Amino acid sequence: MIPTSTAPRLILASGSAYRRELLERLRLPFDVLAPDIDETPLDGELPEATALRLARAKAEAVAARAPGSVVIGSDQVATLDGAQIGKPGNHANALLQLQTMRGRRVMFHTALCLWDGRTGTAQVENVQTFVTVRDLPDAELDAYLRIEQPYDCAGSAKNEALGIAILERIDSSDPTALTGLPLIALTGMLRRAGFTFFQS
Repeated sequence: MIPTSTAPRLILASGSAYRRELLERLRLPFDVLAPDIDETPLDGELPEATALRLARAKAEAVAARAPGSVVIGSDQVATLDGAQIGKPGNHANALLQLQTMRGRRVMFHTALCLWDGRTGTAQVENVQTFVTVRDLPDAELDAYLRIEQPYDCAGSAKNEALGIAILERIDSSDPTALTGLPLIALTGMLRRAGFTFFQS
C-alpha cells in the first residue's frame, strides 16, 4: 500500500456537494475539479451505458488537466420502464417526475470510474439501486419540492434530506450509491490502486 505521504494526487471530478461530502468520509486528502463535458445521452443509448460513459468521460476530462493523478468520476441515471429520468431543472418538471414515479419502483444506475493517471488505466463499475416511491397526493409532492427544491437531483428525490420521506423502500448493495458516490465500490477500487485507509 502507498504511504499517505507519497500517495498520488486524488481528485474528485465533480461539482456535486453531495459527492464531496461522501468522499470526505474516507479521510483521504483530495482536490475537487469540475469536469466540463456534455452529459446528453446518445441516441439509442441504454441508461447503464450512459452512466458508465459519462463517469469515465468526467474522470478522463479532469485527468487531462492533472497528469499523474488518480481521478474519481461518477454519474447517475434514473430509469422508469427503461426510459431515462434526468435532473428536472425546475419545479414543474420535478412535480411531473414525482407524479409519474409515485407508487412505482425506479432503478438508479450509479456509475463509477477510477482513472489512474500513473498507468493510464481505468476501473469502472455500475451500482444499481431500486427505489420504491410512496403513492402520495399532489399536494404533498408539491410541498416537498417547495421545501427541498431538489432540481439538481435525478428523479427529484433527495434521499439524504427530506426526500427520504417520499420513499417507501431502497434496495441496493451500497447505501451511498443513491446519493451519487458508491463508497463500497470506490474503497475497493482505491485499495486496488494502492491506497490505504488504516495506518498503525
